Amino acid sequence: MAISKKNCRRATGRNRIKRLVRESFRHNRQTLTGIDLVVLNTAETQAASKESIRQSLDAHWKRCSRMLASGPETR
Repeated sequence: MAISKKNCRRATGRNRIKRLVRESFRHNRQTLTGIDLVVLNTAETQAASKESIRQSLDAHWKRCSRMLASGPETR
């Protein structure tokens, strides 16, 4: 995880984002086996609600699992 200080100044905000990413990943771990992931934050993430961050992460996890299902030739 790369939660930059540039995009999220306060440590509490960075820790909140990390906590949400970890929790979301734990719930989707079974579908994401066999790949390495890098999670980066943007400036909008700091002001986003928990629910919007969760929805965004779920969409990313689904996209990653579809890429895994389609096979290595499309990566």
